[in-house]
Amino acid sequence: MPHRTRPMTALLVFTGLNVVLVSTITPVYDFVCFLPYWERRREQRRLEREALAHRSQSS
Repeated sequence: MPHRTRPMTALLVFTGLNVVLVSTITPVYDFVCFLPYWERRREQRRLEREALAHRSQSS
């Protein structure tokens, strides 16, 4: 006898899993995107661009 499918249970599990994933994506995104490493790197790149612009203006 084949395994009996339960479409309503599968739909509820799928929807619940998606709700959990969607609700946790914002803190994870904030944690990854706003790490101090990225802030330092962004500042370093800004300083390098300013130094390069200053060098090209003075020559």
